[in-house]
Amino acid sequence: MLLKPHTDWSLQDWLIYQEQLHPSTIELGLDRVRSVANRLGLMAAPPITITVGGTNGKGSTTTLLALIYREAGYAVGAFTSPHLYRYNERVAINGTPVDDGALCRAFTVIEQARAGDSLTYFEFSTLAALWLFREARVDVQVLEVGLGGRLDAVNILDADAALVTNIGLDHQDWLGSDRDQIGREKAGIFRSGRVAVIADSKPPSGLLEAAMQIKARVLRRDLGDFRSDRNAREDGDDWHWHGGGCTSPALPRPALTGSHQLDNAAAAITIVQALIPRLPVAWSAIQCALPKLRLPGRMERRGRFLLDVAHNAEAAAALAAYLHDHLGGQPVLWLAGVLSDKPVETIAQALAPVVSQAITCDLPGPRGLSAQALATRLAACGITAQAGGAPGDALALAERQARPDQPILVCGSFLTVAAIAPLIAHD
Repeated sequence: MLLKPHTDWSLQDWLIYQEQLHPSTIELGLDRVRSVANRLGLMAAPPITITVGGTNGKGSTTTLLALIYREAGYAVGAFTSPHLYRYNERVAINGTPVDDGALCRAFTVIEQARAGDSLTYFEFSTLAALWLFREARVDVQVLEVGLGGRLDAVNILDADAALVTNIGLDHQDWLGSDRDQIGREKAGIFRSGRVAVIADSKPPSGLLEAAMQIKARVLRRDLGDFRSDRNAREDGDDWHWHGGGCTSPALPRPALTGSHQLDNAAAAITIVQALIPRLPVAWSAIQCALPKLRLPGRMERRGRFLLDVAHNAEAAAALAAYLHDHLGGQPVLWLAGVLSDKPVETIAQALAPVVSQAITCDLPGPRGLSAQALATRLAACGITAQAGGAPGDALALAERQARPDQPILVCGSFLTVAAIAPLIAHD
């Protein structure tokens, strides 16, 4: 029996309630969440809104945009998902995750406005973010799309500018079987006459056709509407953004490593430049923001450990390229945990050239693969794999199996990094 919300509920009580309230974790569609947003007054005169979609790089791009606007002196709300360690990470105001009390207050107001409409866990979090941003009177809010775009809850608002990082094969059960279909869904965050930045180096026709039908003001990386210096090395060299016939002053590299981070940064800067008539930003703010761009679980180094939340083919390929370039050909031991609805074999194929062996761990929940099932599937891909059991046991086995100087890669899911990271000491 579903309990009725109570004024003294903790954040954990609210999250359990939300998980039980809706029969499924995902229900694409905007009618229910838009109705509640209207009752809350969130649709009228929202702050300047930037929406970020795509398959990979959404979190880092959303975070960089929020950093830039904070450095420029604006009050900024950032909504990201999923969280890695704490739910509060999803909703940040001026770089600080909101506290439990603020979230509980928002959930109480949303529950009262719900009036019987069923909301999913993600829809609750989206409305809470928008409500808290309104309460804080932010100047700009940067919203990361959770799934797809067209029917994602953040799309109840008409973004003043929108960005699609790239298109990969992920969430195919919901978004479509190929890049064209997925691209059409992600293009749904664009709006007529408003800036739509496309950072994919080979955007699918479905994305481009949908953007044209929407009549968005499209800026494409592949056509050279904006770009980063591709010859900038990752040893601290400066780089430049180019767009609209202009070139930036020398910019520091993003603190997040990987050559793809320059592409994400260039796309974010393109959004900033397009909105300068409404939100003036000096280049000095961008120069200050880039070295501060860090996200836990994104190519995060802790001694011999490298933690990354890569969980699809494109992210695994980018991670493999980084490992190849930075480890001098030294293979890693992979501490792996992957959900059952992710492309295990494709991820394995991408990582196989840089992996010597894998130790697998159990992941919880109905979507979680057991360590034994994952080890069997990795072995079928030609990777020497051994089931390690629970995350702590798998970590202990990995440390015993790895050579003293061998890096250990922890990746495959947000859940994998979240389980293993607290067990690893910071150097």
